[in-house]
Amino acid sequence: MAKEVSKKVKMRVQGGSANPGPPIGPALGAAGVNIMEFCQQFNARTKELSGENLRVYMTVYTDKSFDFEVKSSPSVNQILSAVKKQKGSSEPNRNKVGSLSWDQAQEIAEKKMKDLNAFTIESATKMVAGTARSMGIRVTGQPPIKK
Repeated sequence: MAKEVSKKVKMRVQGGSANPGPPIGPALGAAGVNIMEFCQQFNARTKELSGENLRVYMTVYTDKSFDFEVKSSPSVNQILSAVKKQKGSSEPNRNKVGSLSWDQAQEIAEKKMKDLNAFTIESATKMVAGTARSMGIRVTGQPPIKK
């Protein structure tokens, strides 16, 4: 028999460094979840991703048990770290703040492939390139062409 869902919680947490303080403590305390159990499981699952800003989608059941899914960090953060900038352009159509190669875009797409709604790596790479363009970052080189 399936468990009855009590609540769904979305959070952003630094990989490998979950602690019971804010924002985790208040969000999970209100749902009645054992906060330390979540922190231990999360830190064990994300120790190789330490320092990355990860998205967590948690399902809390009526018996106070939980499941959670960890998504990769947002494309924007990965693009900014690849071009070594703090933020994108305030006027992306006029002022360009950096450049990203198609190879770098493909690396980011490969990391995010399970979280994107794309069937091929080429289409995922184009999605990452479009995000970079909307941030005021040039995409340089030859795009990957599937033949």
